[in-house]
Amino acid sequence: MPLTIRKISTFQEDIRFDQYELAEPFRHAIVAAVIKNPWAGQGFVKNLKPVVSEVAEELGTLLAQRAVAIMGGPDKVQAFGKAAAVGLGGEYEHANALIHTTLFGDPCRRAIKGSAWMVGNQKVAATGLTLELPMAHKDDAKNQNFYHTIPIFISDAPFADEIVVAVGMASGPLPSARL
Repeated sequence: MPLTIRKISTFQEDIRFDQYELAEPFRHAIVAAVIKNPWAGQGFVKNLKPVVSEVAEELGTLLAQRAVAIMGGPDKVQAFGKAAAVGLGGEYEHANALIHTTLFGDPCRRAIKGSAWMVGNQKVAATGLTLELPMAHKDDAKNQNFYHTIPIFISDAPFADEIVVAVGMASGPLPSARL
């Protein structure tokens, strides 16, 4: 089953002041694909692996490459994360299965020269979702100075038969981190 993308949304945020003026902006980039849920209309599908094996790597590669380009290259990325939301006609596990596999995560890690597991979040959501995308350090997932969550809003997604899949990146620790 081919990957069917309705649209790709990008979000960029450059923070210049956070309790004090920053020496250089703290950047977030998120790239989200709104895709057709490959299991929509099939009822309960016992084995999701065949479709995940077919589309997860392509999706992870596409999203990571676009996010790295916004960030200005892999050396500008210090934190990353992922999130997905399935429309009301799908199941929680549809979102979960797509992003919690090395087929999705490995292209993201390679794109930023990272080694840590990606933190993630997934949910079932109505159209007009706010998706919370968690972030952690690309090599040291236990470094709490990099923990934060970026909310993103897509007004027309996911439709009942869609999944929103997103990859986020950040240029460093939170400017106000003090651990």
